Amino acid sequence: MKEKKQKLWSGRFSQGTHALVDEFNASISFDKRLYRHDIRGSIAHASALLAGGVITEKEAGRITVGLKAIEKEIEGGKFVFSPEMEDIHMAVEARLIAKIGPLGGKLHTGRSRNDQVALDARLYLKDEIFEILGLLHEFKKTVVDVAEGNLETVMPGYTHLQRAQPVLFSHHLLAYYEMFRRDTARLLDCLERTDAMPLGAGALAGSPYCLDRKLVARLLGFSRITQNSLDSVSDRDFALEFLSAASIIMVHMSRLSEEIILWSSQEFGFIELSDAFSTGSSIMPQKKNPDVAELSRGKSGRVFGNLLALLTVMKGLPLAYNKDMQEDKEPLFDTVDTLKQTLKVFAPMIAGMKVNKQAMLRAAQKGFLNATDAADYLVKKGMPFRQAHRVVGMAVAKCVKDGVTLEELAIKDWQGFSGLFGPDIKTAVAIVNSIAARKIYGGTAFSEVRKRLKEAKAEIKKGAC
Repeated sequence: MKEKKQKLWSGRFSQGTHALVDEFNASISFDKRLYRHDIRGSIAHASALLAGGVITEKEAGRITVGLKAIEKEIEGGKFVFSPEMEDIHMAVEARLIAKIGPLGGKLHTGRSRNDQVALDARLYLKDEIFEILGLLHEFKKTVVDVAEGNLETVMPGYTHLQRAQPVLFSHHLLAYYEMFRRDTARLLDCLERTDAMPLGAGALAGSPYCLDRKLVARLLGFSRITQNSLDSVSDRDFALEFLSAASIIMVHMSRLSEEIILWSSQEFGFIELSDAFSTGSSIMPQKKNPDVAELSRGKSGRVFGNLLALLTVMKGLPLAYNKDMQEDKEPLFDTVDTLKQTLKVFAPMIAGMKVNKQAMLRAAQKGFLNATDAADYLVKKGMPFRQAHRVVGMAVAKCVKDGVTLEELAIKDWQGFSGLFGPDIKTAVAIVNSIAARKIYGGTAFSEVRKRLKEAKAEIKKGAC
């Protein structure tokens, strides 16, 4: 029978942990992805130990060489991860001791796994936020490019999923650009709070050794250090904030997914997705399914669940560290993976979709989307809006009865509802004129959308959004 390795913390124990406890307690199966960050943090800690006179320059050198060798072993697939080592921190330390002898045991001087894991999580999340910001940037660029390619495409705008007023498809897409701009701002805000270095807090009370925490922060690229040792090891606000920001991004992805699913249906026929981003049916040969959009919509649920999971973990924890907090990793990792995967696949899907401009225009011409323009016509002639609303409502009722549009309604019929209507009502209710009239800042007028597109392209070029 293979003899179990002793735990690095087993000194006060007379009995080894049960195999079931090892399996239940271990996080190595998922936190091993932190190995680069753990090794980076350990090398920086060795520098602090050297600067504080705890180890010699030669010892620091041997520790650093050993840690870099372990990193190569892991990257080369030669490192054996054992549940008995519990987590990535113990795995690396145990391997370091095996490689360079008792000197490896000096590395943990002045630190705890509590501040070590807090450091690793922050280093990891900083790297991932930067990558996600890059993916968001590319996605926003794609949205703007598609909007620019459809600058004058007219579509029905909706409220309550009922046709409401005509808008430009480019204006509709730029609404999502604004959402993703806010997402970028939220991630940058989250990054600012993640960018604090906790090492030196120890288990909870701080280190008794003369360790230069600011030196470690500089070596690891942090802008500042944490201010309270208890908070340093028990804070997961940065992870919660990221999960919240990620959830809002997935809300936006899910809303856009829903529209793509609707638009690509035969009932709408507004767009056609590329074959490369669609799937078929195992039984119905005619089917072309928007599975990427549907999966994106579905994956939003798991991201929301991850946020709720960590909120639930943290809500009742007394200071400082508690083992419950090990449950922060899987929701965080899964959210990062899901968000990156969704952004990566969504951008080329949007870029490759075919827009049916004629179908959008035909839909905008039905459903009396220009009724408000007829009311505004009367308002400009001096009629109170509420009265104008009623008058045009009666005109719409007649159109419905006669099976005609407002554009097709005869002038004599218009004048039967109000003597204020003149022949120019035909011009006022033309769909293109309805759009052009909305020149207010942020409106759907051609001129306003052109301005916003120009601004958005400049923002993307500067990386300012």
